[in-house]
Amino acid sequence: TGLTVKGNKKRAQDLLQEARKTFVPDIPTPTEDMLFHDFLIQWLEIAKSTIQLSTYASYAGMCKAPIIPYFKGKSIKLNDLKPKDIQDFYTLQLKRVKASTVIHYHSVIHKALKYAVKIDLIPVNPASKIERPRMERFVGSFYDSTEINRLFEVVRGLNLELPVLLGAFYGLRRSEIVGLKWSAIDFENNSLVIRHTVTSFSIDGKYLIHASDSTKNKSSMRTLPLVPAFKEKLVIAMEQQKINRKLCGRSYSNDYLDYICVNELGVRLRPEYLTMAFPRLLEKNGLRRIRFHDLRHSCASLLLANNVPMKQIQDWLGHSDFSTTANIYAHLDYNSKLSSAQAMIEGLNFVSVGESRSNNESCTD
Repeated sequence: TGLTVKGNKKRAQDLLQEARKTFVPDIPTPTEDMLFHDFLIQWLEIAKSTIQLSTYASYAGMCKAPIIPYFKGKSIKLNDLKPKDIQDFYTLQLKRVKASTVIHYHSVIHKALKYAVKIDLIPVNPASKIERPRMERFVGSFYDSTEINRLFEVVRGLNLELPVLLGAFYGLRRSEIVGLKWSAIDFENNSLVIRHTVTSFSIDGKYLIHASDSTKNKSSMRTLPLVPAFKEKLVIAMEQQKINRKLCGRSYSNDYLDYICVNELGVRLRPEYLTMAFPRLLEKNGLRRIRFHDLRHSCASLLLANNVPMKQIQDWLGHSDFSTTANIYAHLDYNSKLSSAQAMIEGLNFVSVGESRSNNESCTD
């Protein structure tokens, strides 16, 4: 790369990402009479240079098991692949995994076959003729305000304190929490910007971490108000990092100086650390078990309970479209149902016998 070894880790990673975008892999050209599972292997290598590493890791993991082993056992040629062949695969998988997982399998198979159509290996995409499984409605666990405040008490002073506060108050995703930088905090104008993420994944058994100046979608890049209580927490955290840097000297990592969520040695917290350490914290302190991601659901439920409109919650959480927010949290929106019921009562003059009698008595007084 022409870079010196010391102090250029991030620059080297940026150069690697750029090289991946322009790299054209030397892969044998797929043919129409090749076996479908062999085509999938070649398609993965071709797609690798055009998508995010984390996306590739997800695709490769699903192809490795169970997609490729299943179709390898069937020895079906690409040009002989029928919708029923794919449907049979889905039917079998639904016996062992959730419908949402099979929908992910469908997405990969559909994308691969779409590429096969694009390069004229097959005339139509057989996966387009499939009735994909119906996504079951997700109902997440969440804490109420009492449980959240108790959680804030037990996490005080721990490495998990800021991640928990960010997850519960701002509803940030795990990748957004670990990726939050000091440069994203505007202490003068009291705001914070969500624009950098850190994700982890495995490719061929190798653990990788990817830091990116991009979010899950455009809507995920958002500016949120920095409330006084949280501003105070951040100022304390910044001062503590300075103290730790002096105390640890050369043992303190200089690779993550701009990151907020680091340990005592300045090492950025890993995404999976939040996932694994959080339930242990709950168990140790006798709190009801929820996932770390459920702090995001807790945030949404508290917003709904305090009559915040669903559209505003969408913006707060950074969902790409309103339907995502509505589908996940509509069952919690009890206040809107109460107002709807009241509107029907008033519109139909639909009152109970007791209410009617009371009203009549008031009229005769």
